[in-house]
Amino acid sequence: MNTLPLALTFLTKLPWPWRGPAENRDLARSMFWFPWVGALLGLIFWGAWAGLHRVLPMPAAAALLLTLTVWLTGGLHLDGLADTADGLGGGHAPADRLRIMKDSRVGAFGVISLILILLLKFSLFLSLAGAGAGDRVLLLYPIISRWAMVLLAYLSPYARPEGGLGQAMTLGVSRRVLAGASLSAGVLAVLILGGPGLGLLAAAAGLVWLGSLYFQKSLGGITGDILGATNEIIEVLVLAGALLLR
Repeated sequence: MNTLPLALTFLTKLPWPWRGPAENRDLARSMFWFPWVGALLGLIFWGAWAGLHRVLPMPAAAALLLTLTVWLTGGLHLDGLADTADGLGGGHAPADRLRIMKDSRVGAFGVISLILILLLKFSLFLSLAGAGAGDRVLLLYPIISRWAMVLLAYLSPYARPEGGLGQAMTLGVSRRVLAGASLSAGVLAVLILGGPGLGLLAAAAGLVWLGSLYFQKSLGGITGDILGATNEIIEVLVLAGALLLR
């Protein structure tokens, strides 16, 4: 339980008391709670949509919901997506890609990726929310995306020889942490969306496995930026998958 506040403060901007300092093993163990932090975020998103779409036109409600999702997470995963896109798009060798990803400046590939991911999320919110099981998908998609980071960290080595924030996650995630997070994500998926929820979880697992192979080939492993990028990509894919299942 003492790692739950760490997971909350790492993944969200929600005010939560955390008394540090935290060790690397604490950050890795906190990943056990990632699906539950996703569930809390999903509950907030679902509640916000329930109020917004009753008083505003659907496009305005979807835009405000999107703004809320960015604010609550501090744009952490979007930053990782932009850095990853810049590195993969601008570098030719693993060392070059990692160097570009570490640069604090955002390049053309990063800007394009941010525009596209936000546009996709807005359109998917607008298409899904309020239609059939769409409201429940708002509860589910943050759970699956946060769990996907746990699975990717378990499957992949860390890419940077000099170390970094993501190193604690990739080296410290144990089979027990993965099993606990996976069980939580599976139970929540079934409770929220039934069989289709479990299907979306399985599809996300397959995509994460393929992503792990790709990143090991192109970068030699993963970084914290790639974990954030994976969260963003899985969010969009889960929302799109739910739209196909509707």
